[in-house]
Amino acid sequence: QVQLVESGGGSVQAGGSLRLSCAASGYSGYIYSNYWLAWFRQAPGKEREGVALVSTAGEVSDYADSVKGRFTIFRDNAKNTVYLQMNKLKPEDTAMYSCAAGTVGGSWSTGDYEYWGQGTQVTVSS
Repeated sequence: QVQLVESGGGSVQAGGSLRLSCAASGYSGYIYSNYWLAWFRQAPGKEREGVALVSTAGEVSDYADSVKGRFTIFRDNAKNTVYLQMNKLKPEDTAMYSCAAGTVGGSWSTGDYEYWGQGTQVTVSS
């Protein structure tokens, strides 16, 4: 059973930074480097939205327009971990952030991701 476990969330003032981590474990036959990885977020009363995604070897990444230039996604396949560096945080970045793994390249559709973490809360105060 594959498990994705996020960490690094917390409360920060606007303009601050946080780094989220998502580690994979408990896999059998699951090859971490075969999967695209993504971060999604969901704020109360809003739909889940894609924030950032990265290709299997980390050479390709994409971002939601709302976070471009502020967030960076990167992965370390040797550690089975993906990260989301979030800088210049804004109150509108407040949400539950979840990582996901899937084999469809470059997709923003939640249905294309097979494995999900439980999420980590990010709260940005003004």
